[in-house]
Amino acid sequence: MSVAAIVLAAGGSRRLGRPKQVEPWGDTTLLGHVLERTREFGIDEIWVVLGHELDVVLDSVESEDIYIIENLEWEEGIASSLRVGLDALTRLSKCDSALIVIGDQPAVSVDVVSELLRSHAKEGRPVTLPKYRYTWGNPVVVDRSLWPRLMSLEGDEGAKRLWQAHPDWVNEVWFADQVPRDVDTEADVIELRPR
Repeated sequence: MSVAAIVLAAGGSRRLGRPKQVEPWGDTTLLGHVLERTREFGIDEIWVVLGHELDVVLDSVESEDIYIIENLEWEEGIASSLRVGLDALTRLSKCDSALIVIGDQPAVSVDVVSELLRSHAKEGRPVTLPKYRYTWGNPVVVDRSLWPRLMSLEGDEGAKRLWQAHPDWVNEVWFADQVPRDVDTEADVIELRPR
């Protein structure tokens, strides 16, 4: 099974009021940290969807081993980034599956992703997602066969409703961990940033 990660990082950071992608995070930025973690997942390709403040974010990212996709419709929300990212993969990648990574979740565990990928290869369902205690979360593994369906989504919602409507597609992997938190507000930055 070959896997391409799509890191969704095109948003406008409305609640924070400044581009969170370039927020200082340890010895890098928030997006830089997420990309470093994604490199540890042992996948074949990394694609990053950018939009808001594209040039500022690009200047802050080490991009020699990743593919950059520009989302001109980033203001629509996450569905537009999924569409643009999966369209690029459909045309330009030979990978069988996509690992959808949220660009503002810095605490996703390498162990969680390893278990998701292992279970996805074994179970044979087109979607594998983590269930953190009682809640579905991210990242999610999606087979190429479902990419066209995901590209029909609209608005500022991910695919959760689609998975709820088609439970037979879904392979849940249970984890005792808490759901990885998004960095959305100043309080999140203060609480989650590495010390």
